[in-house]
Amino acid sequence: MTKTALITGATAGIGKATAQLLAKHGWNLILTGRRIERLETLKNELSEKYDVTVHVLNFDIQDYKACEKAWNSLNLEIKNNVSVLINNAGLASGRSPIHEGDVHDWDLMIDTNVKGLLYMTRLVVPVLKEKMSGHIVNIASIAGKEVYQNGNVYCASKHAVDALSRSMRIDLLPFNIKVTNVAPGAAETEFSIVRLKGDTDAAKAIYDGFDPLMAEDIAETIWFALSRPAHVNINDLVIVPTAQANVTNLVRK
Repeated sequence: MTKTALITGATAGIGKATAQLLAKHGWNLILTGRRIERLETLKNELSEKYDVTVHVLNFDIQDYKACEKAWNSLNLEIKNNVSVLINNAGLASGRSPIHEGDVHDWDLMIDTNVKGLLYMTRLVVPVLKEKMSGHIVNIASIAGKEVYQNGNVYCASKHAVDALSRSMRIDLLPFNIKVTNVAPGAAETEFSIVRLKGDTDAAKAIYDGFDPLMAEDIAETIWFALSRPAHVNINDLVIVPTAQANVTNLVRK
């Protein structure tokens, strides 16, 4: 039976790379994001190249009603075929100290990283519970394990993801639903461009002097977790570039 995964934030970075890898392995997909053109392009690319079924849902994950409407737009057969939820949508916005923080940035990070994850989990889990099987992968961050200067609210939001992953694992244990927390270190995606409000030069400089993780590295880590035997669950994975020991110790050439 062909498996179906729902991936949030699939228009770029880790979400897109994961969609490409799962399609390569023959999985059907439900891809969500705010940039409809990118979603449609990816849908066409994957369905043509790998002969898989791809559905796209264009909505803002910060809005529960929009999440609910998008999910309910799928017919019952499509929803019932979902066996994996990858809560990937997330971002950082701004790098200010706590006393200079932009409240809009705070809302954006909390509403996306925490509430968006909760919204999609709340909608999809009843399907997995009914089947007594499934797998949820939450994309956290090394910032959910440690904190760093000017990371305040972003770190708090990813610590919340880490805590939610552990809580979900307990709550969903009776229903045979796996939960995996994946915490990347320095990874070169659109993450820093978004955080720095489109300053591409400053974003590129963050990765100067070392080889960062790429989105494909994280996708392969997700695939490892998903492809374990039925009796094996990977609870938590921290993945960093070789040049990085932890959130503050990184060697540049």
